[in-house]
This record gives sequence, structure tokens and C-alpha cells, in this order.
Amino acid sequence: MRLLTIPFPKIDPVAFSLGPVSVRWYGLAYMAGLLLGWLYIKWLLREEHLWPGGKSPFGAEGSDDLLVFVTLGVVVGGRLGHVLLYEPAYYLRHPLEVFAIWRGGMAFHGGLAGAVAGAILFAHRAGANVWSVLDATAAATPMGLLFGRLANFINAEVVGRPTTEPWAMVFPGAGPEERHPSQLYEAFLEGAVLFALLFWLIRSKLALRRPGMIGGIFLVGYGLARSFCEFFREPDADHLLNVGPLTAGIIYSLPMIAAGIWIMREAGRRTPAPADAQRSS
Repeated sequence: MRLLTIPFPKIDPVAFSLGPVSVRWYGLAYMAGLLLGWLYIKWLLREEHLWPGGKSPFGAEGSDDLLVFVTLGVVVGGRLGHVLLYEPAYYLRHPLEVFAIWRGGMAFHGGLAGAVAGAILFAHRAGANVWSVLDATAAATPMGLLFGRLANFINAEVVGRPTTEPWAMVFPGAGPEERHPSQLYEAFLEGAVLFALLFWLIRSKLALRRPGMIGGIFLVGYGLARSFCEFFREPDADHLLNVGPLTAGIIYSLPMIAAGIWIMREAGRRTPAPADAQRSS
């Protein structure tokens, strides 16, 4: 280890204990992301001028039900995504471990599929425009990504590739090599930067008035950010989709980018650009 290597902050994965129950930072991160996203969606719904026709797609009270549908989708989809996309052989040998979500192991691509399914079910139940519901969900999702990646960092999981950069760290359980803190790169790009971009588009360009536009931009933005960060993140060992410079994370992100481009194009065809946004640009 170099003399100036930044030491990994030894943070106990258990935030606090209540008797025999241990509350982990991983769970708190998911809870914080979901609750802050819920509050943000409630605020967006109250800002009715942001939506098509100056009317939000459903009442602010409906966000409570949306939270339930999306939370179930994220948890079930995220866990099944990790099991099926990244470690199917391990969980085939240890099937009961599938339910041990408190130990970590959630795949974003699976969680995204679950969240989309939950949002669509809610939209049909509430009689709301599906694309606008998906836009609201997409606008809030980077909050969950920010906290989720910080939890990955605390757990010293999904670590970065070896490097000699001055900010390299030695992660416990990942060998003696100094590595990129790639979880922090992902928290910044997939979380903070993507949230700021979507917020700016919503406020300054009135992008929510074109149902599907924010959802499409989110898919493209996340796919590009994740693909970039994959070059600093240690690939999953022996994954079949690690081909040359491509990793499983990149391969799984490419369909997202393609779908996002198609959704953006269709959103532009369905609705004209808001006049207010055109004058402000």
C-alpha cells in the first residue's frame, strides 16, 4: 500500500440495533431513497403547471399507493435480478439465500423492471396516464440510486478495479490491491448528476408535458452513466457476458439506452414542444 492511499472508512454495516433486531445501512439506504422519492413525487404532483394540460395525472394522495406498488416491485425485481442475472449458480446451490436480502445483493436492472411493472399496475388501477406515472417514477429514481450506491460503498461491495490513482482505496475482503471507489462514481453520476439533469428538464423545459420524455431520458442517462462507470468497476467474475472490454453491466444497459431513445422519439411525436419551454430556451 502506498503511504498516501486513502484508508477505507470502517463503517459498521449495522446502523443500530433494537434488541435482537439489527438495522443495516443497506436497508436504511433503500428506505431513504423510496421515502424521499415519494415526497418528491408528491411535490411534483402539486405543481400542476408542469403536467400536460396544467393538470397532474393523479392526486397527490395517490402517491401513497404508488409508493407501495413501486417498493414491492423494486424489492422483488431487484432481488430476482441479482439472483438470475448475476449469481444463478450460487443461488441454485443455496436456494434459501434468495430471501436473505438484508445481506445485500440487489440488481438495478431487475429493480427497474419491477418498478416499471409496479408503476404500470398503479396507473391502470388509478386510471392515470401510464407514461406520466412512469415519468414521475423516473424523476425520483436517481434519489434511490444515490443512497443505494452509498450503501454499496459502506458494505465494501461491487468494488472498483485496481488502480494507482491517489484516491484509491483498499476494500476489506477484496484483496490487498488499491481500487477505484467506483461506488462513489456511480452515486455521483447515476444519482446526483442524473437527478439534477431531470430536475432541470422538468423545471426549465417543462419535459413532463410530453408524457414519456423524462422516462426515456432517464433510461438513456442511466445506461450511459452505468456503462461509463463499468470501466472502473470490477467485473463480476466469470460472467458469461463479460466479452472483451464489455461487461455484464454494459450489456444489460444497452437495451435500456435503445429503449430510452425510442421512448423519447415517440414522446416527441405524440406531443409538441411546450410553448413556454420554447420561449425560455
